[in-house]
Amino acid sequence: MQFGCYVQVAKEEVMSIPEIDICLGTNEKVDIVKYIEEYNEKIKIDIDDVFKTSEYTDFGSVTYTEKTRAVIKIQDGCDRFCSYCLIPYARGKVRSRSKFSIISEITEIAKKGIKEVVITGIHIASYGKDFKNGYSLIDLLEEINKIDNIERVRLGSIEPLLITKKFLERFSKLEKMCHHFHLSLQSGCTEVLKRMNRRYTIDEFETIVNMIRNYFSDSILTTDIIVRLPR
Repeated sequence: MQFGCYVQVAKEEVMSIPEIDICLGTNEKVDIVKYIEEYNEKIKIDIDDVFKTSEYTDFGSVTYTEKTRAVIKIQDGCDRFCSYCLIPYARGKVRSRSKFSIISEITEIAKKGIKEVVITGIHIASYGKDFKNGYSLIDLLEEINKIDNIERVRLGSIEPLLITKKFLERFSKLEKMCHHFHLSLQSGCTEVLKRMNRRYTIDEFETIVNMIRNYFSDSILTTDIIVRLPR
């Protein structure tokens, strides 16, 4: 059995592997148990066109095995189309999870003793971009910050261009937010960044880092670097 991004971007290649009986794309995996139960040699499972999916697929309640931390997915999809990346083709357009679903999940796990949540997704800086009411990531963080018994809220990997003075001004007022910023740099060369279609320069990245340090003297900065970009 194979499911997820690989199947989504290379359906025919994966289905040609004799040892694999079931192939599921990124949309179908939410019903993985149903597909396994119904499977027999006569059933063919079609893979949806992920670009036609406009709403976030909510997996419902999740069972957590860790006692102090939970990872909370808030969105799926990406529209950045970096030149080296297949994710937009595997995950489709940006789809944000309902704030009510997110708040409900965090509220419930807080009752079970979990003290920290990590906000994650395919491109969390795009959270809310598909909403029509202007609701964005910082609005969501402000609501999460109010949830009782949650003591720490940590952001996963974020697009550097998310960081603006307005964002940091609001972020700095949230006492539960960890001052850890994982900014995906990818390259230390502006020309390479241009070829990567990363939409910022090294000077802009440095300005963003300095802004963070001006707001948080205890900030922790981490990053990703791609050591070689294929031509």
